[in-house]
Amino acid sequence: MVADTMLGRLARWLRIMGYDIHFQSSYPEGAMHALIQEGRRPLSRGQGLQRLFPDVLIIHSNRVENQVHEAVQGLGLVPDRSRWFTRCLVCNVPLTEAGFEERLENVPDYVLYENPSGIRHCACCSRYFWPGTHREKMLRKLEEWGF
Repeated sequence: MVADTMLGRLARWLRIMGYDIHFQSSYPEGAMHALIQEGRRPLSRGQGLQRLFPDVLIIHSNRVENQVHEAVQGLGLVPDRSRWFTRCLVCNVPLTEAGFEERLENVPDYVLYENPSGIRHCACCSRYFWPGTHREKMLRKLEEWGF
């Protein structure tokens, strides 16, 4: 998938759910076309892309929870909880399990104490992710939304 510049929040939530979705806050000329040529399905809030790409999924809702439902239904996605939190929320790259030494050097001590396992790393942006309060809030939202 590739989301246009108006769907940043949707892209983030789809990444949380483990889906591969490319998003940039702006695209250079021809970049969107190149991503679609790679086989990515376009998602847009505007009708303009529909003239260029007939298979674009137009997202109508303004609310992110409804946008997630529109994308899941419109693309025929089957949410799989085992894939949740497996992609970098910034880069979209699959996360890898952080090694012990990496954790010691790059993660706060309280995180190591409370969550010694489940710490993941993004090889692209070097961010670390772990199960914490932000993740709990995201899980609650997804459950509220029926996932």
